Amino acid sequence: MASRTHLVTTFEPDGIIQPIYTGGDVALDRRGRVLATCLGEEAVLTDLNAGRALTRLEGPAEDGSNTLIPKLLRTLKPHSTPVVTTAIDSSGTLLATGSADGVIKLWDIKAGCVTHTLRGHNGVISALHFFEVIVSPKEDDVPSKQKRKRRKDGDSQGDTSEGVMRGNKANDRFRLASGGEDGKIRIWHLAKRKAIATLDSHVSVVRGLDFSPSLNTLVSAGRDKTVILWDARTWNTSRVIPVLEGIEAVGFMGDSALVYTGGESGAIRIWDSQSGRRAIEGQSDDKAGKNILHILHNSACSFLLSVHSDQSLLLHSTSSILQPSPSIITGEPLPVIRRISGTHNEIIDLAYLKPDRSLLALATNSEDVRIVSIATGLPGSSPAATGNYFGADAALLQGHDDIVICLDVDASGCWLATGAKDNTARLWKIDHEQGLHEHYATFTGHAESIGAISFAQGHSASASSTRTSHHPPPPKFLITGSQDKTVKRWTMGDAQSKATSQAASRALYTRKAHDKDINAISVNYSNILFASASQDRTVKIWSVEEGEVQGVLRGHRRGVWSVKFAPKDMPSISGDNTGPASSRNGVVLTGSGDKTVKLWSLTDYSCLRTLEGHTNSVLKVLWMPVPASPEGSNSASKRAAQVASAGGDGLVKVYDANTGEVACTLDNHTDRVWSLAVNPSTNTLVSGGGDGVVTFWKDTTSNTIAAAAAASTARVEQEQQLVNHVHAGSYREAIVLALTLNHPARLLSLFQSVVDRSSPEEGSLSGLKAVDEVLMSLSDEQLLELLRRLRDWNTNARTAVVAQRLLNVIVRSYPAERLASLRGRGWREVVDALQAYTERHYRRMVELVDESYLVEYTLREMEEVGFVNGEGGLGEVAMT
Repeated sequence: MASRTHLVTTFEPDGIIQPIYTGGDVALDRRGRVLATCLGEEAVLTDLNAGRALTRLEGPAEDGSNTLIPKLLRTLKPHSTPVVTTAIDSSGTLLATGSADGVIKLWDIKAGCVTHTLRGHNGVISALHFFEVIVSPKEDDVPSKQKRKRRKDGDSQGDTSEGVMRGNKANDRFRLASGGEDGKIRIWHLAKRKAIATLDSHVSVVRGLDFSPSLNTLVSAGRDKTVILWDARTWNTSRVIPVLEGIEAVGFMGDSALVYTGGESGAIRIWDSQSGRRAIEGQSDDKAGKNILHILHNSACSFLLSVHSDQSLLLHSTSSILQPSPSIITGEPLPVIRRISGTHNEIIDLAYLKPDRSLLALATNSEDVRIVSIATGLPGSSPAATGNYFGADAALLQGHDDIVICLDVDASGCWLATGAKDNTARLWKIDHEQGLHEHYATFTGHAESIGAISFAQGHSASASSTRTSHHPPPPKFLITGSQDKTVKRWTMGDAQSKATSQAASRALYTRKAHDKDINAISVNYSNILFASASQDRTVKIWSVEEGEVQGVLRGHRRGVWSVKFAPKDMPSISGDNTGPASSRNGVVLTGSGDKTVKLWSLTDYSCLRTLEGHTNSVLKVLWMPVPASPEGSNSASKRAAQVASAGGDGLVKVYDANTGEVACTLDNHTDRVWSLAVNPSTNTLVSGGGDGVVTFWKDTTSNTIAAAAAASTARVEQEQQLVNHVHAGSYREAIVLALTLNHPARLLSLFQSVVDRSSPEEGSLSGLKAVDEVLMSLSDEQLLELLRRLRDWNTNARTAVVAQRLLNVIVRSYPAERLASLRGRGWREVVDALQAYTERHYRRMVELVDESYLVEYTLREMEEVGFVNGEGGLGEVAMT
């Protein structure tokens, strides 16, 4: 057993970055801490400070980390057409729903019934907002007779909601504002159940409504590029502010006269409602997000939360303008204090960043590269204060004009290269401690999309010595491959000297490489060779200096998606029909659309081994790091080389490169896995797929081996204890331990000795009262396991006697309800098998009884033809 433990390979999910928002409405609780978002047909509640999913409505959290247990209280079906917008009043007792048929319904949340049905709009209801107005003194002077009549009329409406149905002074102040796609706004008096005003100034759909009690003013905005302020006393227009963009969200900044807007530009703008002038400028084009869909704000928060069309959420600090008397307006844009990616969409490529690998760069089917933190924060610091929780967005690299397809990181983790569909490659300098994630250089020259990119391995010592900064220098060179079927080598000298101007560098050489698109490029550890993989089903080996082809790897039946050179200290690999090969001689790993992974020797460019197991294209391959062995130990050299692959079947597989067998299969994705990376220091795998999920796989091989060794030792000790209990006659301990250890033979031997006792104890069903007591005190799991053993013993005539005796004890000792309540794997099959073989044994006994009658008849007939002597013995038979 000890000689096989090194073959065990296990990985477990150690962390999952998953989507929380894919479109729809968004809400914050009153404290501004819990964020509710729509994720497909589910709703997700997230702790906004810690970045931790609290629960999912309509489904459990994928990582099993639910800290809230939701309970469905009521399901409402208010409309015959889709519900477009909703609103809840400040007391949390009323819910308003607006539908596509122009109908508004108000619900008593606690009772679950409709209190109002409001009609008047001619199209889709696009905005709803509850508010309270200051009741006019004239309304307070209503004669008591009219009050009683109005209260009586209100009671006759049949409304069950106590919050708005009563026609008294306290409830006359409740209003509901509704906006529609017809551009009209209606003000509904909830106690009177009718519209008291129709505001008709917008010429397009109304998208936002808010009310300021201190100003007694309603603000509205729409896609007609105007913001309109309404006096709540007369419901006349007090001011019209042209904002020159379609507005999707509008609201007051607390009790101040400032109004925020957000829309097509993707920037939040702050306006002074008294003067109509812009008080806060929006972000510049390079800092603004996609067009804004929603803006959330409440008085308990010192930030605005903007929701954008690319499913990103931005937190903007408002501490500078939410002072008790904001008399001075800086005019500067609201600073973005945090960015939250609702979903990473389809993750095309990823890579670890920083020397400690605490950042992850993601290419997410967009023109921007997202950098997320995978650290857990500093000891003693809270995620709320630092924003440095697992999965937090750390930076956004903007510069490409089209989708980023590939990326690569150097050995230090401080330089990132990206290739995109805009036909350019870019070099980025990463210095997270200094808050530096800057564009360093642009490489222009390809005629089509860049689909493969790779850095030189290692760094230049001379360049490092000439620099005064602690930041490592860029790698020596960069190689790119494109859909234009060419590869280019770029030098970093020009880029380094022109870093301040971010000038483009020239290619040292360009080579026509393949007949189809180039999917991947890899440089070997010595920077002498590089490999290019193409859709033309070939992999070519090139010299880095001359750019000449050294060899061609042919054998794949479909396009090759990924290629990797073996690391420097890789153990030797034995081929199927060849001798051993090592990284010193040159070994290349490839993955193809023909569902196979191949190992190639660069000695003669032959295939060493073909690894199978995927049911779809192999999209990414890599070499697992060679574990460092302790000093004076030779264990690393005995560790077999392993490779990992990611496929279109949504699986990640780890192979033993020597045997070609699958060491383990990792499954946590629902779509194809495009990207795969490994942390060389911890051996942690990270996979990203088309489902937008990033999974971190922790290498638990050593823990599994240690646990297996400990379990083996404990099992040996328990087996010895079982032998001791049997010899000592400790039946309770022996039976329970035999069931736990799954030793049916020893358990049968134990029961056989009890049943075959020459002198069974009086009153015992099994033969020993101690055994009866054990059988009557079993748990459900132990009882079900014993019944499975009785089923097996009952099928053999030699052991059926023991099975029937014990079955008799169980049936007599337990009520039928207890036996019927047993639930487990194969419970129904156990009962059916016991019944079938018990009936067979019963028929056999009946046949034996019938045969005994024949024996008795034969003996009686023999007595009639003979005689019995005087002593009762059988005498001689008189023959005639």
